Amino acid sequence: MDKKDLQQESAIIKTAIETLQIEADAISKSIDKVNTSFSQCVELILNSKGRVVITGIGKSAIIAQKIVATLNSTGTPSVFMHAADAIHGDLGIIQTDDVVICISKSGNTPEIRVLVPLLKKGGNKLIALVGDLTSYLATHSDYIIDCTVDKEACPHNLAPTTSTTVQLALGDALAVSLLKCRNFTATDFAKFHPGGALGKKLYLKVKDIYPLNAAPQVQFNSTIKDVIIEITQKRLGATAVIKDNKLAGLITDGDIRRMLEAGKYRENLTAGEIMNASPRTIDEEEMAVDALSIMRENKISQIVITKNNTYAGMVHIHDLNREGII
Repeated sequence: MDKKDLQQESAIIKTAIETLQIEADAISKSIDKVNTSFSQCVELILNSKGRVVITGIGKSAIIAQKIVATLNSTGTPSVFMHAADAIHGDLGIIQTDDVVICISKSGNTPEIRVLVPLLKKGGNKLIALVGDLTSYLATHSDYIIDCTVDKEACPHNLAPTTSTTVQLALGDALAVSLLKCRNFTATDFAKFHPGGALGKKLYLKVKDIYPLNAAPQVQFNSTIKDVIIEITQKRLGATAVIKDNKLAGLITDGDIRRMLEAGKYRENLTAGEIMNASPRTIDEEEMAVDALSIMRENKISQIVITKNNTYAGMVHIHDLNREGII
């Protein structure tokens, strides 16, 4: 890399760090602006019988859509309404009991000036997430969440950067506050996220996976040959050892390799002599993600599944990978 390239790389890194620092500072300053008014907004939404309708124009409209998505996924029914479209028919989205949040940096755009009187006429409570506390929006709202910033990260102080970052952060603060007030649990969260890896981590149980596998097992007195055949045929890299119809231990292919390396092989060697008598187990009703946690913590590739305290089968780490848990 020549001198010119090194200078450009250095300039890029410097700009990126400056941008992040400006935005981090702005979020930090927003902490002092979270006050009684913010709490009142949370209480208003909690006590509302309707939804939260969030509106905005330009970049603020994009932030509004993200906040709507976060609220919906955490138990607060919400809908997005574009401020420009609102005055061309979309006002019909708003129902009698809905709370409206209007997001705007300036609070003085033409669309906002037209929209606000219509919202007030409908009798809906209006929350302003606004960056100018003297603006039209701020002075005509019922509640205010202050999202003022000193400057944009844009060197010309024009492109919405810091302002939209703060809007987004305050939206998250609002959503999380509502989540906690509603005692919204991980189980509740799973109801709204049934698809993808996230959903599976929240609802997939061990019993949904292990029946797809064979349940390798040998008896306590089985020969080493029987053990090797069982592990090979069932393709899970291990077999359970059963004694008196109960789980006595586990033998993995690694155990066999270590036994051979140590020179302990003999023809009459039995399963009971080389098994691990304290294998890691998990009940079939437990979450698959918990099985993964145990496997990672103990650096093992298989975990024994029990049902009513009896051996039921196994889950291999590849099974969890296939399900998208990892």
